[in-house]
Amino acid sequence: MLTLTTAQITAWIGDLFWPFVRVAMVFSVAPMFSGRLVPVRIRLVLALLITWLLLPVIPPAPAVEPFSAAGILIIVQQLLIGLLLGFTLQMVFGAMVVGGQMLAMSMGLGFASMVDPQNGVQSTVVGQYYVSLAALLFFALNGHLALISVLADSFHTLPLDGSGVGRGGLWAVLGFAGRMFAGGVLVALPAVAALLLANITFGVITRAAPQLNIFGVGFPLIMTLGFVVMMFSLPVFLPQFSGLMTDALALLAALGG
Repeated sequence: MLTLTTAQITAWIGDLFWPFVRVAMVFSVAPMFSGRLVPVRIRLVLALLITWLLLPVIPPAPAVEPFSAAGILIIVQQLLIGLLLGFTLQMVFGAMVVGGQMLAMSMGLGFASMVDPQNGVQSTVVGQYYVSLAALLFFALNGHLALISVLADSFHTLPLDGSGVGRGGLWAVLGFAGRMFAGGVLVALPAVAALLLANITFGVITRAAPQLNIFGVGFPLIMTLGFVVMMFSLPVFLPQFSGLMTDALALLAALGG
């Protein structure tokens, strides 16, 4: 007759439950998976499937009662770890939004906004264009596979023993926010610099010929120039996005410090 003890049942539940909490939190925050276009049921099924696939390669979970004081502490720590993993990648896409909004304001398209289908907030159309490019590059560069790989490695650097994220890891994630704004500026810098020179030129023309209606002529020219510069600056987008993604993944790999 097969007999099961409480310790065995707790161990079996913990082996799947603790990793599932972290994986589910990652897919609830990470870009391309946390948007409104992905139903919650799909995220839960995907998190459960990824957790089941990762079980053979991650360390065993501690034998702790899930709803004890120690178990609740582990749940909170897994939620925090998953939040940091997903939020760090979310900042990479936030850099694309920052760059797109800077460019939109420079070319006079700051008023042209739309609802972001992923997050449900207002964003400029140029920012949405850059986010769409980033999403395509994310899958083209196997970013989803890199995310799963980093997630599997996180169970070794941040094991399920209740240790949690160190102070150095938290400061590293906060410091990456500055990298996000710098990356957004670098994405939009070629186009913004060209539009700045064009605005300076129109300013000189206005001083030389005040009777010229520079607003009626300059606005469509600046907008057209902005689209042209955007087209020719697209080769800069790939290395900037790839560099941001590489830095984010490297940060996640060293998050246990």
